[in-house]
Amino acid sequence: MKRGIRFPLASLSTAILAALTSQPVLAQSEEDQMIEEVVATGTRLKGSATAVMQERKDQAFVADIMGAEQIARTGDSDAAGALRRITGLTLVDGKFIYVRGLGERYSSTLLNGASVPSPDPTRTVIPLDLFPADIIESLSVQKSFSPSMPAAFGGGSVDIRLKSIPTDTVFNASISVGGNTDNFDDAWQYDGGSSWKGKDDGTRAAPASIQALWDSRTSLNDVSEAANRQLALDLNRDYDPELKSVDPDYGFNIAFGDSTDIDDFRVGFLGTVGYDNEWQVSEQFLGEDYRQNQDGTATLVRGWDDVEATQHNVKWSGMLALGLDYNRNHRVDLTTVILNDTNDELREKLGNNNNINFGSDQRIREYDVTYEERRMVANQIKGMHTFVDWNFLGFDWKYSDSRSSRYAPGNVQTRFILSDTNEDDVFDRVNESMLTNATTASRYSFQDLDDKVENFGWNLNLPIMLEKWDITLKAGADFVEKTRDASNRRFDVNARALLDSSLLSGYRFADILNDEVILNAPLRANILRDTTIAGDDYVSAQKVDAYYFEADLFYNNKWRVSGGLRWEDFRQAVVPLDPADGTIDLPTGATAEDLASLAFQEDNLYPALALTYIMDDEMQLRFSYGETVVRPDLRELAPTTYLDPLTLFPVGGTPGLETTDITNYDLRWEWYMDNGDNLSVALFYKDMENPIETVQSPAQDGPPLVRIANAETGEVYGVELEFLKGLDFLGDWGRSFYTAGNLTLSDSEIQLDTQAIVDQTGVSAAITNTQRRLTGHSEYVLNLQLGFDSPNGLHSGSLVYNVFGERIIIPGIEGRDDSYEQPFHSLDVVYTYYPDFNSTVSFKVKNLLDEKKEITFSDNLIRSESRGIEFSLSYKREF
Repeated sequence: MKRGIRFPLASLSTAILAALTSQPVLAQSEEDQMIEEVVATGTRLKGSATAVMQERKDQAFVADIMGAEQIARTGDSDAAGALRRITGLTLVDGKFIYVRGLGERYSSTLLNGASVPSPDPTRTVIPLDLFPADIIESLSVQKSFSPSMPAAFGGGSVDIRLKSIPTDTVFNASISVGGNTDNFDDAWQYDGGSSWKGKDDGTRAAPASIQALWDSRTSLNDVSEAANRQLALDLNRDYDPELKSVDPDYGFNIAFGDSTDIDDFRVGFLGTVGYDNEWQVSEQFLGEDYRQNQDGTATLVRGWDDVEATQHNVKWSGMLALGLDYNRNHRVDLTTVILNDTNDELREKLGNNNNINFGSDQRIREYDVTYEERRMVANQIKGMHTFVDWNFLGFDWKYSDSRSSRYAPGNVQTRFILSDTNEDDVFDRVNESMLTNATTASRYSFQDLDDKVENFGWNLNLPIMLEKWDITLKAGADFVEKTRDASNRRFDVNARALLDSSLLSGYRFADILNDEVILNAPLRANILRDTTIAGDDYVSAQKVDAYYFEADLFYNNKWRVSGGLRWEDFRQAVVPLDPADGTIDLPTGATAEDLASLAFQEDNLYPALALTYIMDDEMQLRFSYGETVVRPDLRELAPTTYLDPLTLFPVGGTPGLETTDITNYDLRWEWYMDNGDNLSVALFYKDMENPIETVQSPAQDGPPLVRIANAETGEVYGVELEFLKGLDFLGDWGRSFYTAGNLTLSDSEIQLDTQAIVDQTGVSAAITNTQRRLTGHSEYVLNLQLGFDSPNGLHSGSLVYNVFGERIIIPGIEGRDDSYEQPFHSLDVVYTYYPDFNSTVSFKVKNLLDEKKEITFSDNLIRSESRGIEFSLSYKREF
């Protein structure tokens, strides 16, 4: 029995936070960040590059920027793909960015300077693949902390800046078609109820009869046999895979905007609509458990060695921006953006487990369906005001109300046993198959997540001009409130309920569990078995109140000193719920201290300092120092288990996780040449106390359990090099080419205390390497780009290369080495033809080397996935 404490769901998390503080709840502001631009461009962009380099020289705090034109040159389709081109950034799972070797929890993401919610149930960081490139004006990654930005800063802060109102009329449309070399053959597909709209038509949704039970808090295990048969009859069972041809990829984008002057006012608007429909077929390998041999090698004993996957992705987006400007001193902007990303993946798998060994006369066949609809809606309004008569006093403000959701209905796993009855070492999916005679022959899950973030903030800027001093004083406040409500319902199809096991023969689940069997077959138990567990539901809330002061002092055009203080009051509560009755999930005998452990509160001051020495008109030297913090993710504090989408391993949260305190140091030399070329070299060092890390715990069946824990200490250090160089020195033909790139060389080290981790997590953790690199850290990241612009302006092209060094994905236990994701050598090419002033034709090829994603330990393959060679052709017309 568990002790139930009842709260209304809408106020549960906020009630816990209210116990921590009675301060009013406001929302976080837009940051007035200062940025530097990193542009890799050729002759077509040379003029704008020179202007950007001047802006970069004028900044106090270092940031890297990728503009819309550079994104187009690299051919990346979303924010995640584009950001991996920036110095020191690597992309994980196609969604999350690691900055300077620090995982996604060490980076924050802002939209137009404001916090946004995440539709990912495993992370509060928003997946960056959600943002299509066509609505992005620029991407900023700030690497040195400033008081006007959130103190939750480790590797960096990513700001996605959307397009705003144009200065002239804009009306364009584009269409694209494409495919992938892995998509040429037939692939496994199923009838799931989705369409080109990226929305389930209700086929996957839980039947109304089962939903009514959940709404009444009634378990499937508590109904009669007749009622259970009827519920099974209502269930959609038609998920069986079939080989079908794969459709080509296609998409379109439309943008229309304008602005006009009315006396001292300028008003304008910009609207965009985008759509993409893509397929990805891949071959995968999913190892779960290995036996360590005496000679140091390892043998796979549990996993899937033959996996064919088909993924269908539908994205659509819409954005509307309205702007009003008065006399160039007062401006108000209103932006609404809607993003939808639907992903539908089917995996047809063959493998073995501890009971059915590799090399035996049996194999396990399983298919699993993973479907999710992710959506984000953000409404933002901001104002920027300059009061000329008050010594050019500046006042900026912002309000943002954003919501995201994840709807994942009817996800299914169904398992069969294949027997080599013909003794020919061939396992026939059709004639030698039967549904596994187990209590979990098939599992259905239905997940919902709703995230909301509300922001408000303001700042004042006061410029002061003295004889040799240019001074700007800045003060402001940021407020943020986040809430999340997540639920998960699951039940199993119990094949052992059938008294006659011969009914299980066959290879199609829908045919085996047909209407006749469900209604009339003799049973020993109910067919449907509720397997929802306590903790599958949770609610959470987070509030941050922050105030800051910042000063920027420029002396004699030679020295610049910027810095200040930020104070943050942070409160967070994560409350696991018992789905059976909606009460807080606490163990028997839980005390008030156990309830208090669900909430977390801290406040602190975070200083920052930046010093710039201007050596001459072309060179300058920067130094920065900052103290920041990284706090545990929402799910990492909940005593529940969730599935990591990258490794497919279960991850268990750890109540009582401590925050990570980070001291940041940066030193950077920059050289800006008159012809637009540039070169910079940077050194960085980060000292961490209680870094948040992952450890592994042994599992009896299925993949190992991963737990979140605090290491004792950690550090990250390295050097960054970036450059832009025109090839004019090669003669006339060289003027059409440029080269650009960046290189990061770094190392990291954390110290783990095994006993402390066991005490913190409450599980066994026989850690192999108590001193190792940070999870996800790559010792090197390299980006290179060769660009071409024809002298007549009709042709342009880019050859783009990216690679990262191996990085730990799964820490090793029980003498087994850590598992590393291997380097992925990405080589892409983009060619663009301009047949006339208003038309653009682009051809893109990605992954020219046909690389695979691989995770290994001690030269043993544990995960692999083919990616194929992707190609697309697009046409854009300006009207």
